[in-house]
Amino acid sequence: MGDRIPPGAGPGGVREVKSAARTIAVLELLAERSNEPVSIREICAAMNAPRSSIYALLRTLTEAGWVRTDSTRSLYSIGIRALLAGTTYLDTDPLLQVVRPHLALLGKQVRGNVNYGRLDGRHIVYLATWEAPGRERAVARVGRRLPAHATALGQAVLAGLDPVQRAAHLGPELAALTPATITSRTALEKELADVRRRGYALEREQNSPGIACLAVAIRGAGTLDALSVSLPLAELTPAREREVAEALRDTASVTEDVMAGLGGLLA
Repeated sequence: MGDRIPPGAGPGGVREVKSAARTIAVLELLAERSNEPVSIREICAAMNAPRSSIYALLRTLTEAGWVRTDSTRSLYSIGIRALLAGTTYLDTDPLLQVVRPHLALLGKQVRGNVNYGRLDGRHIVYLATWEAPGRERAVARVGRRLPAHATALGQAVLAGLDPVQRAAHLGPELAALTPATITSRTALEKELADVRRRGYALEREQNSPGIACLAVAIRGAGTLDALSVSLPLAELTPAREREVAEALRDTASVTEDVMAGLGGLLA
């Protein structure tokens, strides 16, 4: 729950609306749990809120389709209305309209799965993907959130931020998704220095066992976006790494040139 809106004053000193903030917090909590339903007791504990208030809020959200529940109304998960809102975001984001045509071209060139993501708080959100034939994932990536420090996408973006900006996108602890995940601030800073030196991020099994991923940041768009290619770790020879890294940099450069040409149309 590290990215949720804290109570109190919002941007510019404007007092937040408590009920709206609580609604957002509930939706974000359910979204983080993906397909794992959450009990009302867990929600109350996580939000430090009374059961009566949370129950009334969940009932309203359920009736509106933003939350779904089981027959006993004791377990809750994200509803179809949230999917519709997310789809609208993807359909109307101008940067995605620029990026999408290049994902398939890159994927076919390097024979790997391609991901486009955006830094949001402490997480990378996957906005678009292209999957190589025979390498389709069992679970869809679009809409997923993963800790930025544990992904090549996140490391590519974090490496380009100054220390103060970077700290704002890292939690007090770096969670381990696999035994290979970087969980030390010192080790992460060393890794980000390596990213800056070689010009791309490279992670091995930090969020998915058996998978390696290379990524580059997409700059000049006013967002914190990155592009990556993932492939089986067993395929990552030095020659393959050079091939993928070069293709990523070329694709990022073309994308940035298109964005620069469109200028204010992307605002």
